[in-house]
Amino acid sequence: MTLKRNANWIFCMFVCVFFMSATIIASPLQAPDYEQFTEEAAQRMATVQQGLLAPVYAPLAEQIVADYDLAALGNGIGVDLGGGSGALIIELCARTKLHWVNADINPYHFATFFARAVEKGVGHRVSAIFADGQALPFHDNYADIVVSRGTYHFIEDKQKVFTEVYRILKPGGVAYIGRGFARNMPVALARPIREKQGIAMKYDRDAAARELKEIMEKSDITNYRIDIPTPKENASLNYGIWIEMRKVVQ
Repeated sequence: MTLKRNANWIFCMFVCVFFMSATIIASPLQAPDYEQFTEEAAQRMATVQQGLLAPVYAPLAEQIVADYDLAALGNGIGVDLGGGSGALIIELCARTKLHWVNADINPYHFATFFARAVEKGVGHRVSAIFADGQALPFHDNYADIVVSRGTYHFIEDKQKVFTEVYRILKPGGVAYIGRGFARNMPVALARPIREKQGIAMKYDRDAAARELKEIMEKSDITNYRIDIPTPKENASLNYGIWIEMRKVVQ
């Protein structure tokens, strides 16, 4: 069986599992919008993740694992919101023992995701599910950690997204969500990416920070930290903006 045929079989199997499980999950789900979230859109994103943005994910995974001591966590659940073809999840799998769930609104990503995970030897430690970030299909207190890169700013109701992420975190769990690069990413790798992205990435990080702070206040989330990485070698280079949220243990 070729990789393409195998990937198609995996996709069909996933769709069946999705519809069978829809009645037992905690949050309501919308049906996948295949007119908006097409196979071609998934292919374009996969090309970007595996091409231009390929250098981004290993440093980001290293930072996340170090910051939250995930290597010592042992068994647990991690969720990547908007994981696409799984570039970040696969790097996180290589550095942790957690089971990682790719929660994405475009199910066409999942065939490529599973094929890549199997190729990297971590197929047994990943799952995927169709998920609208505004109504996540997980029960309360589900995940030890939620990560997301390059997704939240595309979602219309950002407050719902962060409220949902907070809901599914276990007490003591943490979320790290944002856009851009890890603090430890070499400038030599980051600069060419920004040059190719051009003006599209020249957003106002201070304005984004104010928006995130307002969302946290409206959501009654008090245990958070906004992170604006700034490389010493080039302070004007946009490394993005991130927010860390921790769920308080009652």
